[in-house]
Amino acid sequence: MAAHYIVEQVKDWYRTGSISMYGNLLLNDRTIISIELYERSYELNPSISNRVIGYVDNHRTNFVSTLEFPMLQWNFISYAYLHKIGYMIRELSPFGRAPLPNLKYIIHCITSKDTGITGYEFQDKLVIELIDLDVAANNLNLTKIVSSVLGPKLLSENKIIEPDELDEIVGRTRSQKPFADHTWYDAWLIMFRYFDKNERELSKEALKISQDYERIFRPYRVVYNTKTWQPVPGLISVFIFQLLTSSPP
Repeated sequence: MAAHYIVEQVKDWYRTGSISMYGNLLLNDRTIISIELYERSYELNPSISNRVIGYVDNHRTNFVSTLEFPMLQWNFISYAYLHKIGYMIRELSPFGRAPLPNLKYIIHCITSKDTGITGYEFQDKLVIELIDLDVAANNLNLTKIVSSVLGPKLLSENKIIEPDELDEIVGRTRSQKPFADHTWYDAWLIMFRYFDKNERELSKEALKISQDYERIFRPYRVVYNTKTWQPVPGLISVFIFQLLTSSPP
């Protein structure tokens, strides 16, 4: 399915109340189910895991930085990649218990909890951001990281990821510095300070991080007005334009 079609469908599901809060799975027949329903269905028919093509995280936030850069705070891309390449994770996983060989899309569906908290006008907005898992995994060196942690074990010997292995994979992923030479946490903190704490002196770093965010995740992103349900300009596009066209201090 094309990205624009999926995003429009997620918008319609949100609009009609057909999407659950937090974890949902998109199936290849253009339906969406909650993680809870998926788990029950898996008990009866394990082949349902082969039908999963997307993960939809539906949540609310008070923070502009989360609304505009959801992947910086999302800790589960390593989990998603492991499920996709055939592993099961022993500890609780937001993706269930089985491999998801056809998982392709990670989708964030985000609205604001309240209004007027940060000074930015993002009430009455629904942000939907879609990324291609293969693209992001390649740009984040996940294949190399997984191989370096699991070594000769790999998939041929054991499909179970133990907690210590998972911690190491997640830790190595998030300790990289792909965002203007910042780690995931440091990049998120800069964006939080700039957008939510109004520390304007961080504008140049925020711009560089936003550009690397686009380069790494190549998100397809639409912001909707929840009164008209029409697309509207997003804050980040305005922010980047203003910084790129402003004169240096």
